[in-house]
Amino acid sequence: METLQLEMILLFWLIGVNGAPILVARFVGKQFDYPIDCHQVLFDGRPVLGPSKTFRGLISALVMSVLIGSIFAMPILTSLAFGALSMVGDMTSSFIKRRLGYRSSAMALGLDQIPESLFPLLGCKDLLGISNEQIFLIVVSFFCLELILSRILFWLKIRKTPY
Repeated sequence: METLQLEMILLFWLIGVNGAPILVARFVGKQFDYPIDCHQVLFDGRPVLGPSKTFRGLISALVMSVLIGSIFAMPILTSLAFGALSMVGDMTSSFIKRRLGYRSSAMALGLDQIPESLFPLLGCKDLLGISNEQIFLIVVSFFCLELILSRILFWLKIRKTPY
């Protein structure tokens, strides 16, 4: 597989995995939106992750990761790892944002884009046969595209916030 082709596939995969929870939330409403942190708060009085990190979102991201991975003939375990690591990156961002006092769904430029793209690429680096330079390029591309797509989804009334 050509380098550019692989980078485009991985970028598409990241967008699909990270977009799945947003799309599912838009089309099913509040159904099955139980938070992953089970409404728990830490010593600082703030939620562990917040109400926008749900089991429904996690499952939709994993399903989307397997679907996209299968389109490109990726092994199912690689697809599951890719999706799970992306969600771990997303949850890590939410955890940090709660500690910093950001409300749920508030934007933190970089923190909202980098971990959810960096974690799966680093974690699956050897499985995907990608270099550090490719990871950097894909993360920067995802960062830029995510900001653009987020505005488009807001304009289409799929997202509640324009970022």
